[in-house]
Amino acid sequence: MQKALPYIAILVSMLIWAASGIFIQHALVLFRPFTMIMLRFSAAVLLMLAVGLALKGRSTILGLQRIRKGDILLFLLAGILQPVLYYILETYCYGSISSPTIAEALLSVGPLIAPLLAWLVLREKVTLFNILGILISTAGMFMLVLVGSQNFDIGQPIGILFAITAVCSAVMYTIVMKKIPAHYSPLSIVFYGQLTALAFFIPLWAVIEGRACMEEGWMLVHNVPAAMETIGYLSVCSSVIAFILYCYTVRQIGVTQANAFNNVRPVFTAIIMLIIFGEHLPIGKWMGILLIVGGLFICQYKQTTNHVRLKH
Repeated sequence: MQKALPYIAILVSMLIWAASGIFIQHALVLFRPFTMIMLRFSAAVLLMLAVGLALKGRSTILGLQRIRKGDILLFLLAGILQPVLYYILETYCYGSISSPTIAEALLSVGPLIAPLLAWLVLREKVTLFNILGILISTAGMFMLVLVGSQNFDIGQPIGILFAITAVCSAVMYTIVMKKIPAHYSPLSIVFYGQLTALAFFIPLWAVIEGRACMEEGWMLVHNVPAAMETIGYLSVCSSVIAFILYCYTVRQIGVTQANAFNNVRPVFTAIIMLIIFGEHLPIGKWMGILLIVGGLFICQYKQTTNHVRLKH
């Protein structure tokens, strides 16, 4: 059971993030974009501070620790890479590429880039099963995303650069998490990273939307229960629980294998849309789901003999 925990943790985090898009769409009806981001991360940071202080010294996962001076740059870099850089680049990607389908596909190539960056930066061992599984799973992801779509217009080519840079930023975030000394708890890593992001987003909010919030109100549509539901989910589930579970898994199984699970997010999204909204899934999408799941099993397979690895 202990060996299965990292895999259960990352599947739960992917399920939470898969549902986040629905809540973000609802939140953007109620709040301006930067107001939504600022409220989301403010609530997440306050929650992690309370939990972390309450469990300080009593939990290796949820206890909050002080940062040693020599590690400050790593924590700052983690916060800048994700969510700051990733969120900004992702936004510009969707704004530059005409087809949301193409944008989603480009933003999902992280598992292809992760093995190379993990090998270059961490010298993380990559097996042929890792590579084969990632290729099969990514092929399934493209089938799931592209089958049935009708708009394949690229729009501005610079959008491709935004997408690839966003993906590299997300992968580098996992690499930085892996490089942070092992004695830090997952909550500490996520807390300081999101505190860095909050320090960056608050001035942006003040410049872009602060005056409008003060003069016209914080909410575009006054619906307090809906606001509490959306911000509650995005802060507690997406920004706290999912990030901590993801951090825990990366530090347990490594960058390459953890990033491979990003391909399962479209699967969960498709299933959510099927169950909640009754969206039809053509046979091509089901085939894509099977490829994703099969590829993940192959990627996680551990060879006992004849390892073939990338070597420096």
